[in-house]
Amino acid sequence: MLRADLPGLTAFIAIAEQRSFSGAARVLGVSSSALSHSMRNLEARLEMRLFNRTTRSVSLTEAGEQLLNGVRPLMNNLANVVNEVTSARISPSGSIRISASESSIRPLIRHVVPEFIARYPNIHIEFVADAALQDIVGDGFDAGIRLIDDVPRDMIAIRFGPDVCFAAVASPDYLQQHPAPQVPQDLKAHRCIRFRFTGGGLFRWEFRQGEQSVSLDVEGQLTMDNLNLMVEAALAGAGIAWVPQSLVAEALQAGRLVRLLEPWSPNYSGLCLYYPANRHPPTALRLFAQAVRDWASRGVS
Repeated sequence: MLRADLPGLTAFIAIAEQRSFSGAARVLGVSSSALSHSMRNLEARLEMRLFNRTTRSVSLTEAGEQLLNGVRPLMNNLANVVNEVTSARISPSGSIRISASESSIRPLIRHVVPEFIARYPNIHIEFVADAALQDIVGDGFDAGIRLIDDVPRDMIAIRFGPDVCFAAVASPDYLQQHPAPQVPQDLKAHRCIRFRFTGGGLFRWEFRQGEQSVSLDVEGQLTMDNLNLMVEAALAGAGIAWVPQSLVAEALQAGRLVRLLEPWSPNYSGLCLYYPANRHPPTALRLFAQAVRDWASRGVS
């Protein structure tokens, strides 16, 4: 039976993540030559080539990709189990890596994170703000944040915050020069500030009123991948933005933005923290999830 030792697999994962033997060597605190020797031994035992090597780059072969996708979750689980056992006798420690959009991170930073990091000084949280709907397992995240209706069925989801309502908004200056749209189809005559996902797709504007629904690929000269920048562009009079109402509540109250097509604005189910249900969660993630659950149960928004 072929065997791959833990140090060899640890080295393999480090090289795959760093895409560099020298970079992985620095992370692991070993020499590049020792790392190369370890990989040659691993490839020999498995009887397959794991990396394509050139003088300038290192990339995974198809077999290497398959191995990485299989062993990285297992190695993470092993580390989590060991960490949880040791955490029983010392202060909880570890790291949590969370994928989320910038706007969905804000409530947790405001209401959960300060108390959590004060209570657990040895736990580190890394938020990666990204508009793409990440495969959190395949992309190496511990958890993610998104609308609860978009969460895969094989995940544990902890809902927090109210329903999300999208709003079409524009500045008074823009509306002095362009008549306010009365129905979604009127947007065809307006400059719309569009949102593009990291994967390349444009966000469609979805409207609902009673039994009627309208889905539009709006036109506009300005496209962004950041909701907060879209709000800034709307404030500057660049056009109409379609963003979560919570991002523009203060500007609407102050009169710096005007709400448009309000009867057509739909509500979506609220945000949630989610993570795989079929794995042993690390202590740090389990504690953070409980902190989010406790805050959400208090009904604080």
